[in-house]
Amino acid sequence: MSADRTSVGEMLAATVPMARTLNLEFQEAGSQRAVVLLPDQGDYHNHVGGPHAGAMFTLGESASGAVVLAAFGEQLSRAVPLAVRAEIAYKKLAMGPVTATATLGRPAADVIAELDAGGRPEFPVDIAIRRADGAVTGEMTVVWTLRPHG
Repeated sequence: MSADRTSVGEMLAATVPMARTLNLEFQEAGSQRAVVLLPDQGDYHNHVGGPHAGAMFTLGESASGAVVLAAFGEQLSRAVPLAVRAEIAYKKLAMGPVTATATLGRPAADVIAELDAGGRPEFPVDIAIRRADGAVTGEMTVVWTLRPHG
């Protein structure tokens, strides 16, 4: 699988209906970093007119999934990537469109080496959610695993 943003975004949209539902825009998807935009959409607002907390969680988790697919797409024939746990902190009021930037928290080569050795590696992906003015409105970490098939 190519790690370009179109193929990763298309793959996520095809396999994760919530990404389509929220109209997420995959702006960048590389093996170290992914950037995904949640457009400002009234149907997904909260009681104060900004994006709902659940929509921002989905945005962050989707950005983390994009970097995981870009980094480990070549491993899909032998392992499935799964989110193990996640934590999110809402820091400031989010209004308008918000962007999640996800960064792989462990070298991909180390993760693959652990998989090669017969392990089920876990690795963090750190996410910053920002408003259009650049203010960080949320911080999130999703811990992923590569679960071997069989």
